Amino acid sequence: MNRFEEIRDMVLSLEGDFQKFYDKGNQAAGTRVRKGMQELKNLAQNIRVEVQDRKNAN
Repeated sequence: MNRFEEIRDMVLSLEGDFQKFYDKGNQAAGTRVRKGMQELKNLAQNIRVEVQDRKNAN
C-alpha cells in the first residue's frame, strides 16, 4: 500500500504546476508537469512489474 501512497503524493504534488500551466500558461510549470508525469510513468511500471512478480510467485 506504500506504493499507492507514493503515487498519490506525486500526483498531488503536481497539482499546482498543472494549474499554473493550464490556467496561467506558465511554460516552466509545463516542463515540471512533463517531468513529474515521466516519473509517475516509471513508478507505475515498477509497480506493475512488482505485482506481476508477486502474482507469479504464488
